[in-house]
Amino acid sequence: MKYRSSTEIVAMILDAANGGETKTKIMYKAYLSYLQLKEYLSVLIENNLLEYIDRTQTFKTTEKGLFFLKMH
Repeated sequence: MKYRSSTEIVAMILDAANGGETKTKIMYKAYLSYLQLKEYLSVLIENNLLEYIDRTQTFKTTEKGLFFLKMH
């Protein structure tokens, strides 16, 4: 895979998590290592682009995250 900017990676994560997805599936869909994924997930949650749903243990793209995808 070619070099990607962090904006590209964020877009791939948000796209993968659209509708709710587990950590592992997001990791594979966005082509990231576990350490990279952990870093990005914490930043995305802090900025309200992604939310963690505790009862299903999944991550879901928020409205703000969908807006980011639309603009990207």
